[in-house]
Amino acid sequence: MNKSILSTLLILALIVFGAWLFWQWGVCRFYVPPGYMAVITAKTGEDLPPGQILARKGQKGIQEEVLGEGRYFLNPIVFERRILPLIEVPAGKVGVVTSKVGAAPPPGEFLADPGQKGIWRGVLGPGKYRLNPFGYEIEVVDAISIPIGYVGVVTSLAGAQAAEGQFAAPGQKGVRADILQPGLYYVNPRQYKIDVLEIGLNQVSLLGREGGAVVTKNVLAQPAQQQAQAIEELQRNVLVEQRARRESYLASSKQMDSASSLPQRRAPAPAAKAPPPGRPHAEGLSTFTLNQYVEFPSRDGFEISLDMTVEFEMRPERIAGIFRAFGDLPAVVDKIIMPQILSIARLKGSAYRATDFIMGEGRERFQADLTEALSKALEERRIEVHNALIRHVNVPMQILDPIRQASIANEQNLTNREKQNTARKQAELNTEISLIAQRGEQVQQETERLRAEIKADQEKKVAEIAAETGRRVAEIERDTAALRAETELVGGRAAAEVVRKVEGEKAQGYQMKIKAFGDPAAYALYALAQGLSPDLRVGILHAGPGTLWTDLQKVGLGDLGGAKILQQR
Repeated sequence: MNKSILSTLLILALIVFGAWLFWQWGVCRFYVPPGYMAVITAKTGEDLPPGQILARKGQKGIQEEVLGEGRYFLNPIVFERRILPLIEVPAGKVGVVTSKVGAAPPPGEFLADPGQKGIWRGVLGPGKYRLNPFGYEIEVVDAISIPIGYVGVVTSLAGAQAAEGQFAAPGQKGVRADILQPGLYYVNPRQYKIDVLEIGLNQVSLLGREGGAVVTKNVLAQPAQQQAQAIEELQRNVLVEQRARRESYLASSKQMDSASSLPQRRAPAPAAKAPPPGRPHAEGLSTFTLNQYVEFPSRDGFEISLDMTVEFEMRPERIAGIFRAFGDLPAVVDKIIMPQILSIARLKGSAYRATDFIMGEGRERFQADLTEALSKALEERRIEVHNALIRHVNVPMQILDPIRQASIANEQNLTNREKQNTARKQAELNTEISLIAQRGEQVQQETERLRAEIKADQEKKVAEIAAETGRRVAEIERDTAALRAETELVGGRAAAEVVRKVEGEKAQGYQMKIKAFGDPAAYALYALAQGLSPDLRVGILHAGPGTLWTDLQKVGLGDLGGAKILQQR
């Protein structure tokens, strides 16, 4: 009984576990792959209060918290899931976040901080983000890339308005004093407006009555292959946007001029085209056209127009103040530079006669006066003028032609004079050439004479040196013979003295030896014994019975040895 109950309970437990396992792993289990997130909607719970979009735990609706990549178990009856890709901000872009949830920002503020409803101050840099798309809207826009040769002037769009004529401090609205150097910046376009302006030399070129153009810096100095593609695209977008704003300003300025019918305005030259898509740097210099020209009456009543170029520079430390006061480069040229050029050129030019603009000296003096006056006038507005170059002066033909004819006649007269001077110089040259040839012959003869004298003097000195050398050689040989004789004499005396001393010492040695033996005969026998061969053998033979042969056998001598002894005897 107990065994059957246990078996039944065990089977039921296995069935329940299998059903639970199937429910969890077969029905409730789901995966969130890499690069995705899961948005969960609760079908049960408390209803959301009015104005609330995302639900928290225990509330019904789209849950505020999303699930990242991984494995999860959720009851499909109670929860609904949606697998969505993560929010990605590519390189060179920023994500502007608009929050639909959170508390309202303070009154007067349109930018919000995290946890508040509205546009966030901070932006999302390049990367992937897990934000609930039902509560947060992400707008992906370009980051600000400032090319080399440009700076960025920052205009704050949020905060209290700065005082009139003052830069905006942090937290205030208006143009800020600090500028952005070339580089990549991730800024919120809802919070800051960045205007890209050229630094360094720019030109205003005026072409008489045909109008003119402002020639700015090259758009990008570095080759495309040396920069990242994303940076190139950003810089191209920034410069195209800058050009569009300038063309809009110029179009509105032209409409105002046509309405007021200003006499100095003329039909503009064709506008330069913007850089084509996919090509971030221009083929040369960036320009925008002008429809103004310099014209004034001379002191003697003739109309004069100028082709001129003014080179000016807006330094980085001054450019924020210039932008705050006047605006972008077209506005600076239109409001400041061109009025000064027109007024100063008229004022200075009216003091000169028409003939002064034709002659080089008068034109140079006018150019120097114009440059100095422009430099002083624009320096007060923080713009530095380097040169005001007069390329061409358009003078009426009724005065230009007589002056030109007179100049031609004068030049012809000068030419004839120069021809006469040339002929005279040629005659003088021929005379000098003849004199040079004559002097050359004289120099050659003098050279030969000097060469002969030098040769004779050299031979004389060689003979004297040879004779002196022979005399000195004879003296040296004489001294050498005397030294050699003296040497042989001294050497003979020394050798005789050596023999005398050596033999004397030997004799003394013999005397001492004889004295030691006590008898000369004994020393003679000693000397004899010293001279005998060490191989000599001495045998003593006694006379008695026997033969000589038997006596030899006794002393151990063989036949041959006995024979040799007998022979010796």
